[in-house]
Amino acid sequence: MSATLTNDARAALIRFEGIGKTFRRVRALNDIDFAFLQGECVGIAGHNGAGKSTLMAVLAGVYAPTQGSIEVDGRAAPHYDANAARDAGVRCVFQELSLCANLSVAENMCVVHPQLRGRGWRRRTTQLMRDKLEEIFPGNGLKGNELVSDLTLTQQQMVEIARGFTVTDTPVRLVILDEPTSSLDAHTADQLLAFVRKAAERGITCLLITHMLGEIERVADRVMVMRDGGIVGVLPREQSKRELIIQAMGQHLEADKTPSQARVRSERGNERHYRWNVGAKKHTQIEAARGEIVGFAGLAGQGQTEALLSIYEAATTRGQGRAKVPFVAGDRGRDGVFPVWSIAQNLDLRWLFGGDKAKRGLVDFAAAREVVEAWRVKIGIRSASMNAGILSLSGGNQQKVLFARALASDADLILMDDPTRGVDVGTKRDIYQLVHDEAAKGCTFIWYTTENEELSHCDRTYVFRSAAVTRVLNADECTEDALLAASFEEQAA
Repeated sequence: MSATLTNDARAALIRFEGIGKTFRRVRALNDIDFAFLQGECVGIAGHNGAGKSTLMAVLAGVYAPTQGSIEVDGRAAPHYDANAARDAGVRCVFQELSLCANLSVAENMCVVHPQLRGRGWRRRTTQLMRDKLEEIFPGNGLKGNELVSDLTLTQQQMVEIARGFTVTDTPVRLVILDEPTSSLDAHTADQLLAFVRKAAERGITCLLITHMLGEIERVADRVMVMRDGGIVGVLPREQSKRELIIQAMGQHLEADKTPSQARVRSERGNERHYRWNVGAKKHTQIEAARGEIVGFAGLAGQGQTEALLSIYEAATTRGQGRAKVPFVAGDRGRDGVFPVWSIAQNLDLRWLFGGDKAKRGLVDFAAAREVVEAWRVKIGIRSASMNAGILSLSGGNQQKVLFARALASDADLILMDDPTRGVDVGTKRDIYQLVHDEAAKGCTFIWYTTENEELSHCDRTYVFRSAAVTRVLNADECTEDALLAASFEEQAA
């Protein structure tokens, strides 16, 4: 990048030396040495539970390190906390959004920027947010006075990101982006990545934590690879290739799983066993056969989640005989996990409602334990104990619990709303294989994803625009160009 300084010429904004962090008997970080340089973009990669989010929480001053030292601008910072981090210009966009749902966009800005007060604060704050949103996400359509609870997950993510980059009383010098594109469509994610690159060129240090390794490859000056709470490699830009990152993570890059169009389907024919009318006026028809994987695509917020909810409502209506329809939510914090329950209780939720093996209407705890243990091994949930609280897991591992809950239900129809959001590359491969295996047994999947490459696993994809289907693409037609073209079409074909 000619517009940026070389690593040798950049000053160290914040330096970690021997940083460790333990939670009781669990060692989350181990002997971290790293200098965050001014005006660089650092990609941070690693499997779920590798310590990425914990490291960023220490950098943001949320957690105090158990051991080690921190320097800011070359000076020791022995009492580094959230206030010290803010004074150093550190801002954070956490993976689990921190917006207050009952407040407006402008009011949420004031939560982290309390100096925005006095006469005319609302007008100034709203304008600040609108300007930053337009700078990062041109054409986003948000006005800044909306109630957060009325926004889509994608719009909330955009607001959180814009809030993190907004300058008020202190300069923004380092921004932590923890899975910032996990709920963004490809077009919006491209806008963010372009802005991140420009921000780094202007001297803002950007830390990009993501499982989308192609995004790291595009924008990172260096790549920090973490495993088991430590840094196992730091790759320069010329080595920040997907294959090398995966190799450093300790995972073998296997050939892509056989796409779903190659699966044997001739014996099932083309008969559609499911048919639903969705959309505000029920004008959009979705069809699926037994054992098919049907994809939903298009720009985020174009009615895909609403279509899934409409299918769920229709499929679970009394009298239609479809009581078992698991829904893997994309917004796990709001719609997925039960935060005060354990990992096991979240996974075996169906037993609370009298599953197939319930004894006289009572919970069969022995059978429940068998299910929990089987799926813990099958999907690789990393935890010291399944009796630990669900929030003790990383975001990606929480998502794995929700996915295991759905597959453990023995349902013949599963709805998935961006189910691999925040999940590492190795786990994604495991999930894809599980979906293929269950589909081969006759389970039907309706799968909305913001990751276009995942659509290669679908037999057929419905592309949405303005709550209507603009095009239906078979597996061999589902190219990036075709998806992009269909995403901007105004009327259904």
